[in-house]
Amino acid sequence: MKRTTVKLPEDLDARLRQEAARRRTTIAEVTREALEAHLGPGEHRRLIAAKAGRSGRTDISERIEEILLREVGP
Repeated sequence: MKRTTVKLPEDLDARLRQEAARRRTTIAEVTREALEAHLGPGEHRRLIAAKAGRSGRTDISERIEEILLREVGP
């Protein structure tokens, strides 16, 4: 894992420390989770609009696992 230094305003630092204490975890773990939530998972695409529009296909619900595996990967 790589170490990174980040400068935070005092109020944000206090909220971060409070959240880590509430969860009984480390500041680093809360920070990693927040960054992952904001930036999305590594090299995988996010399905922002999984049901946008109509494809004209009637077998989508039957093939959803195959489609997701192809689009998102394991």
